Amino acid sequence: MANLSAGVNIVTTDGPRGRAGITVSAVCSVTDAPPTMLVCVNRSSRSHDILQSNERVCINVLGPEHQDVALAFAGGVPAKERFSVSGDMWDHSVAAVPVLKGSAASIVGRITGSATRGSHSVLFVEVDRVIVGEYSGGLVYFQRRFHPINAPLSA
Repeated sequence: MANLSAGVNIVTTDGPRGRAGITVSAVCSVTDAPPTMLVCVNRSSRSHDILQSNERVCINVLGPEHQDVALAFAGGVPAKERFSVSGDMWDHSVAAVPVLKGSAASIVGRITGSATRGSHSVLFVEVDRVIVGEYSGGLVYFQRRFHPINAPLSA
């Protein structure tokens, strides 16, 4: 799996079970009617049960400038400190969940189903809103490292 390159995202939630966030690379589009994404989350993660219980989530698509916050939410910082360490990077007024300011895109939705396979849950997120940021490039994970994808130069 280390040779499978994947976009880097931080999935966030807030609600009755509290606020949580986790870095994930297993995210993709499922269908456009209704618009639905899938997110794979390790069941042993502290964030797993909070995400499922709160149901409302935001899939924050990261750019190259977000490597530090990706590392923090991947376990480099204790779960309860992740939002405070990343400072004022989070907007709580746009949706009922934390939205990363300056992300390539933030996809807000609700978990409408799930499936368990081995160590992970596949969460199906029906999209309510998409917030598109300025295109600054992307961030991918490949061979256990982050790699920036720079925005193309204008023609």
